[in-house]
Amino acid sequence: MKRLNPFFLFALLCLSLALYGCQGGSETSSNSQDSAQEEKPAPRGTIGVSLLTFDNPFFKVIADNMKAEAEKYGYEVIALSANDDAATQNNQINDLIVQDVSVIVVSPVKSAAIVPAIQAANEANIPVITVDTPCNKEGVEILTQVATDNFEGGEKAAEAMIEALGPDGGKIIVLNKEGSESCELRENGFRKVIDEHNKTAESKIEIVNTLESNGDKAVGLKATEDALQSNPDLAGIFAINDPAALGARAALEKAQLGDEVIIIGFDGQPEGKQAIKEGKIYADPIQYPDKMGIKVIESIVAHFKGEELPPTQYISTSLYRQEDALNDPELK
Repeated sequence: MKRLNPFFLFALLCLSLALYGCQGGSETSSNSQDSAQEEKPAPRGTIGVSLLTFDNPFFKVIADNMKAEAEKYGYEVIALSANDDAATQNNQINDLIVQDVSVIVVSPVKSAAIVPAIQAANEANIPVITVDTPCNKEGVEILTQVATDNFEGGEKAAEAMIEALGPDGGKIIVLNKEGSESCELRENGFRKVIDEHNKTAESKIEIVNTLESNGDKAVGLKATEDALQSNPDLAGIFAINDPAALGARAALEKAQLGDEVIIIGFDGQPEGKQAIKEGKIYADPIQYPDKMGIKVIESIVAHFKGEELPPTQYISTSLYRQEDALNDPELK
């Protein structure tokens, strides 16, 4: 029998060890990759969002909370501002359809104007969720609506107005936003409580006019100036959001009536809360846009798990007065 060359045996041993090492390394690398995948959820698609306007901090808070919550589930969020323009919003939604996003979330600029774009998303089998402002129009399919209970908020605004005016009552106006279903609900809730109050009150609260504010400070200022021309004895103003309320306050200060007319706002934005602390606005039914953004994402996750969603998911308001503002650590 021939003896094997010792150098050949040594080379064979080295080759075997190298092959074993490669196999072991692959298994370790695979385990590391599996662990990394478990730590971070796999991408689930893109959520396309078109919100009313980022000029209003309320909608920026919704978008920021949607992004943070969506990341936990592996979704990417494309958040767009419609800049308070219905045509821009229609174009944004159509672009999102072309991008084949998984879901479209929209806060309609005008509910009627957004119908064709939502119908296009329906035809593309892309689920649509409305947030803050509903679109309860015929011919559209909405997966769910996440919103403040705006009717209830309007009721609370009326309770605050009755409280502030006391037994004297007086003439008041409403600064609304035409075409916005959420703002219409606020006014309807407000009027309901005022009407009920007037049935038994000795001195009634008379709503003398509803004026367009577009939810904007400058427009709210001009509308209030016009109202003061017609009704110099105005006692109160209900503004459907904080920018309109702050515009009304600016008009009153300009007319040197800052402390003579009660203002009830709506939203609870930082600037509005600060005005309440300073006594410039009497009270706000405050909304929770952070909760709304989170609820939208929770609804999307539940939908893709096959769970049934209710047509509407309401988030209640709470009435925020000066006492609350004085104890608010977030205010200066």
